Amino acid sequence: MTFRFVILAAGMGSRMGGSIPKALIPVGGKPILQWLHESTKASGVDGVPIIVIGHERDQLCRSFHGVSQYVVQEEQLGTGHAVMMTQEAARGSDAIIVLYGDHPFISPQTLRQLSHQHEAQDNTITMMTVTVPSFDGWQRVFAHWGRILRSDKGKILGIKEYKDTSEEERQCLEVNPAFLCFKADWLWKNLKELKNDNKQKEYYLTDLIAMAVEQKEKIETIPIPPEEAIGINTPEEQEIAEQILRQQKRPE
Repeated sequence: MTFRFVILAAGMGSRMGGSIPKALIPVGGKPILQWLHESTKASGVDGVPIIVIGHERDQLCRSFHGVSQYVVQEEQLGTGHAVMMTQEAARGSDAIIVLYGDHPFISPQTLRQLSHQHEAQDNTITMMTVTVPSFDGWQRVFAHWGRILRSDKGKILGIKEYKDTSEEERQCLEVNPAFLCFKADWLWKNLKELKNDNKQKEYYLTDLIAMAVEQKEKIETIPIPPEEAIGINTPEEQEIAEQILRQQKRPE
């Protein structure tokens, strides 16, 4: 099975107070995108990732030295729209793994596990989830993430964004980092069916989960450590990421 990584890196780091793309925000002395590129390369799953670029695209291309294929998202119309832009570049691939240019720490081992499970189980969608013991301490950064909804038997029912959750649903400790692997044919067909009837008027990639559930497609999940899922959208999250790196480098 042929996999392609798609890294969404078109957004600006406006909440960081700077003028550089989020994917170039430094963590541990190197841009987030560099961390991601090194993990995808080390995983051996796919040789050349497709990077979706938009804001300050020239700066991003100059500052990042990994070998990649670039696709431009002229208008930022949401994650679903961004992936839609990559269909031609990803032609011939059997499966698409979507990552994000503001999440630096996903490991090569996790990416291999994702691809192996997706292929071995013949899934339509294989998704990563994060379960935290609580939303206290540094893991408070996950409190406003979307919640994973399951049946009594543990079957995926969908993802509900935090702003749409009930008080009961907010007690759920399993959250959605939105790292997803799709069967390519199913993805391209169903992306065209996404709607943008939300406040942001954007096409959300995560809406595909509910569509797959409705179509009775096979969806499986793999758990990943919270440390691998952290995203960097604020100075506080950048500092938490730096703390995680320092802790991992401490001698035993």
